[in-house]
Amino acid sequence: MALKITPFYHEDTGTYTYVAADESTASCAVIDPVMDYEPQSAKVGYLFIDQIIDFIRQNQLTNQWILETHAHADHLSAAQYLKQQVGGKVGIGDTIGKVQKVFKHLYNEANDFSTNGDQFDFLLSDDETIMVGSEPLHVLHTPGHTPACVSYVTQNAAFVGDTLFAPDVGTARTDFPGGDAETLYTSIQKLLSLPEETALYLCHDYPPPTRMPTYRTTVAEQKKLNIHVNADISKEQFIQMRRERDAQLQSPRLLLPSLQVNIRAGELPEAESNGVRYLKIPLNQIGANHD
Repeated sequence: MALKITPFYHEDTGTYTYVAADESTASCAVIDPVMDYEPQSAKVGYLFIDQIIDFIRQNQLTNQWILETHAHADHLSAAQYLKQQVGGKVGIGDTIGKVQKVFKHLYNEANDFSTNGDQFDFLLSDDETIMVGSEPLHVLHTPGHTPACVSYVTQNAAFVGDTLFAPDVGTARTDFPGGDAETLYTSIQKLLSLPEETALYLCHDYPPPTRMPTYRTTVAEQKKLNIHVNADISKEQFIQMRRERDAQLQSPRLLLPSLQVNIRAGELPEAESNGVRYLKIPLNQIGANHD
């Protein structure tokens, strides 16, 4: 019996959060939960994630896992709030420390800020299998967008993070620290080697005006139609395209607030002596064409 997958779309950031449920045991996992954040007023909120919490409670599910595909640069993770409300262990790929080291320096975090990933409950290794109720979920390291990206693969589906987008949008950028176009190409080939009928659940969609957002594609569709990787595009052509395209991209809108929360497993920075929490904005450190 396959996991039942329910998508929730966070329109402000173009992000999909998923509830993957094993109906035979009433157990579930939540993949890539989003916290609302309004940058003009620096307000955080929970309207979006509360919808998911309500869904879990209404369906009488036991949440086992809160799984991140990577440390996101475009939204703040709601992992800790979700954990407080419905439980679950927070998991991420076991190379997250590579990302933490870079951003510990950027944000001038205190010396005791750990860069070994211990803010997370579980660090998931390549080829590891975890269980959602009675259903196995296979961890597949898919770096390239960041050095700590993972995908989660079930018997007939995969949650691919930012590695692949809808076929008419293409593939992830590779200009974040530790990103690499050749590595991304190799990771994409891992995903495209899955059975062609495998459903690929996307972390984001940035649709053209001609269609509505979509959360699901298949291996076969990606092989045939992806504008960046298909049978007619060589590895060398992909690498050249990706590097040239990345050089023209602007930084994500929520890059700076997102990462200092997400390297903390979704925990906001501790309150200072006046009881206020602060997000740092390092000046002149992020180039117009570099993330």
